Amino acid sequence: MIKTFKFHALFFHLILLNKFFSIRSRIKMLHFFVFFLYSISSFAQKSTVISGKVVTEKDSPIESATIYLMHPKDFSIVVYTLSDKNGHFRLETKSGSQNNILKISAEGYLEFSDTIEKRTQNIDLGVVRLMKYDVELDEVIIKNDAPIRIKKDTIEFNASSFKLRPDANVEALLKELPGVTIDMDKKIMVNGKKVNQVLVNGKPFFDADGKIALQNLPAELIKKVQVSDTKTKEQEFTKQASTSENVSINLTIDKKKNKGFFGKLLGGYGSSERYESSALLSYFKDKRRVSFLASSNNINASGFSMNEVFDNMGGGRNDGSDGSFGSRGGITKSNMIGISYTDEWFKGESTDLNYYFNNSNTDNTNKTSELTLLPTGSLLSKSASKSDQDFNRHNVSLNFEYKVSPSIKVFFAPAIQTGKTVSVNAFDRKTWDENNQLINSSNSFNTTQSNNTNFRNNLRFFLNAKKEGRYFTASFENENSRNDLDSKVNSLTVFAEGTSPDDLRNQNVTQKNNRDKYIGNLQYFEPVTDSLRLNFSVITDYEKTSDDKKTFDRNGQDMEYDVFNESLSNFNSFNSFGVNPKVGFSMSIKKLDLSASAGTSVIRTENHAFYLNETIDLNKNYFIPNGTISANYSISQSQSVLMMYERKYTIPSGNQVLAVADLDNPLVVRTGNPNLKASTFHFLQTGFSSYNFESDSGYFLHFSTTYFDNQIVGASAYNSSGKQISTFDNVEGTYDMLLAGEWNKRIKKDVNTFGLRFSLYANYNLNKGFTNNQLYEAKAFRLNPGFGFTYEYGELLNIQPYYNFTYNDIRYNNTSLSSTSNTTHNFNVEITNFWPKNWVFGNDFGYNYNSNISGPYKRDFYLWNTSLSYKFAKQFTFKVKVYDLLNQNQSTSRTITSTAVVDSESNVLKRYVMFSLLYKFKNFVTNES
Repeated sequence: MIKTFKFHALFFHLILLNKFFSIRSRIKMLHFFVFFLYSISSFAQKSTVISGKVVTEKDSPIESATIYLMHPKDFSIVVYTLSDKNGHFRLETKSGSQNNILKISAEGYLEFSDTIEKRTQNIDLGVVRLMKYDVELDEVIIKNDAPIRIKKDTIEFNASSFKLRPDANVEALLKELPGVTIDMDKKIMVNGKKVNQVLVNGKPFFDADGKIALQNLPAELIKKVQVSDTKTKEQEFTKQASTSENVSINLTIDKKKNKGFFGKLLGGYGSSERYESSALLSYFKDKRRVSFLASSNNINASGFSMNEVFDNMGGGRNDGSDGSFGSRGGITKSNMIGISYTDEWFKGESTDLNYYFNNSNTDNTNKTSELTLLPTGSLLSKSASKSDQDFNRHNVSLNFEYKVSPSIKVFFAPAIQTGKTVSVNAFDRKTWDENNQLINSSNSFNTTQSNNTNFRNNLRFFLNAKKEGRYFTASFENENSRNDLDSKVNSLTVFAEGTSPDDLRNQNVTQKNNRDKYIGNLQYFEPVTDSLRLNFSVITDYEKTSDDKKTFDRNGQDMEYDVFNESLSNFNSFNSFGVNPKVGFSMSIKKLDLSASAGTSVIRTENHAFYLNETIDLNKNYFIPNGTISANYSISQSQSVLMMYERKYTIPSGNQVLAVADLDNPLVVRTGNPNLKASTFHFLQTGFSSYNFESDSGYFLHFSTTYFDNQIVGASAYNSSGKQISTFDNVEGTYDMLLAGEWNKRIKKDVNTFGLRFSLYANYNLNKGFTNNQLYEAKAFRLNPGFGFTYEYGELLNIQPYYNFTYNDIRYNNTSLSSTSNTTHNFNVEITNFWPKNWVFGNDFGYNYNSNISGPYKRDFYLWNTSLSYKFAKQFTFKVKVYDLLNQNQSTSRTITSTAVVDSESNVLKRYVMFSLLYKFKNFVTNES
């Protein structure tokens, strides 16, 4: 009876939605058609150009001065641009009969202001000279209302210069900033560089990636958005240039509003017993911030997200599920609670304290087809699995920073994580040879409980000597982890061919994994000239790991697990100690920042194992040269080139060098190779980024490659039963290359905004390995172009289509398959209508096609999510949302590797309707002083 009622309720809701959409469909189509014609006609309207040249009193050109027009009534920004490296500027705006105020601003100079009357023809201002400040007072500079300022290596945007919808969040603000793009996966790019951290007043808002801040902080709180190259703590203190291709965003809260609170409360329930709930509460007072968040849902939103259109619903513009199109495999119920506290308890001190608790349950059903490539012939395996996993984790972290004196600074960052995981897995697998002959089959039912604890700490000390440019830094890092597992294994493996005996297991396995790692680093910087510094460093590294596994068979009498199994029990440990002295230099000449260092790592490892009543010891010594070269050349304020070269290495672990059999998997026997060498490789990357603020367009190019002198790879052999005998070996001459580029442009015409984005990523790799004692090669090529378009009609309409195409091709040498390839097509479009007032109608539609996925797996599917909301009583919003309106969602994939082609399908969320109520509140104390 209950199920019937729920079905009728769902059917009734869908009918209402259908009728509502059909009634409004013609109006919306007409509405969009009018907007489109209006946008086209806006291009035909006459525009005027204001041009000139900005110079100093001594007639030197001023680069990156801000030139902008303001309305005299409300002082809102009409249009703006920046001067180029020669001081020239060109400001294009629509012709008009009303007067505007023209302002020209540059850091360290008095502002120029003039009234522009009736813009009916082009205006050439000629040479505009800016007078220097006699004394550069910080408060005078801060009060400057220029929409954008460039200060050395920082771009600063004035948030109030950009018009936004009421109740807009920080994400909406960033999308309005020139040079900033946010793609479908919420990846933020600024002038072609990836944003890897978002800070609020210099500190993380829960997470450094900033997703919570972007989607939940009100834009009206923000005064400035500062963009700068990402630096390490050492680079910040020692005033070194950044060696990263990434940038950081810092959101500064308006001091006038930095006292008060805001929050959101959301609750929703729908068909198929789907539910969601979220809460965010944040209190600000000067340097103090206390924030609380919580979330509970069963719609695969494993993190915290409150998207303004779809809330926690994944699979579209919201990355609450996995940040990709569709849903990841399995259905997850999750609960999360978190508290964040930042403050400055006394002068020179800064504290950032965070606590999280996560709980989740994931139910996953999977089908997989895997083709294993051999020198002659192949193996085809088909498997089905079902798993249920419960996960609990506590996280506590602290960032403590204290400026003891102008020359001494201390940083302390401990973090502890504890968790428990309980999983149940049922698995069935069958394997056939190239003649379609069944050679083995296996099934298992396993339960595992694991308890883990991980403690990390980062302690840093910085000293600035009296001599300019002389620094001393010291750091100590440690990581200590403990992981205890208790498993019940019940499996049967039958070998239909060959001589391998069948394998029957009914066992209890206990395992203790411990890992302790300590790293110390001492650095000294000595200035030689104003632009040249030498640096000396010593890095010490100590690591100790141990793995103690005990296996007990179940006896046939009292059914207890008390029969010790020696062949499936072992103890092994790995100890390493390394010292890496380095010497280097850094120099800064005009627009060029160059640094280099070189050293040699001296490492001793001790590998120990106790197996089948035998002790095995193996000690190895390594002497490996390494070094880094980094160069950053600023062609102009908006153009830069970065190059970095690193000589790196990876030493083999204990299980890779110890000749001890690992028999955990009945179908795989794995042993180490005592003669294994370390992996050594060269890494080179270079990038060029450019952004033209005048045309509001930019692009970036990136190239990186890794070349291995020596690489650790797998070496496998298969017997006639399909059993794999695996070890490790070294190969030479492998490499991978990446070429990436992106171009974007924005065009604003009155209330119309058009955005274009084109991206291209290409990979080429050469992989090697051994199968059945024969060396194989696999050359893989991947091409991934994408095109995106954005159209905004004022505050009423937003349309964002995006198309992505991926081509994969692998050419094999010395395998039964000479080549394989596949293509995927992905099209998505987001449409959001904010008309009529207080209504928001959102639609996310996507189509995904995979060309060569095999067997019963479906090659394509559609995913359409829709949401309709109504805001009432100023603070409440009621929403009805439908996920997967067409009921076609699926999770299928094809993975092509150097040795296999794998097709897979997992269960996913299907269509449901969700009704929710959102309550938003805020109260900021305005301080006009």
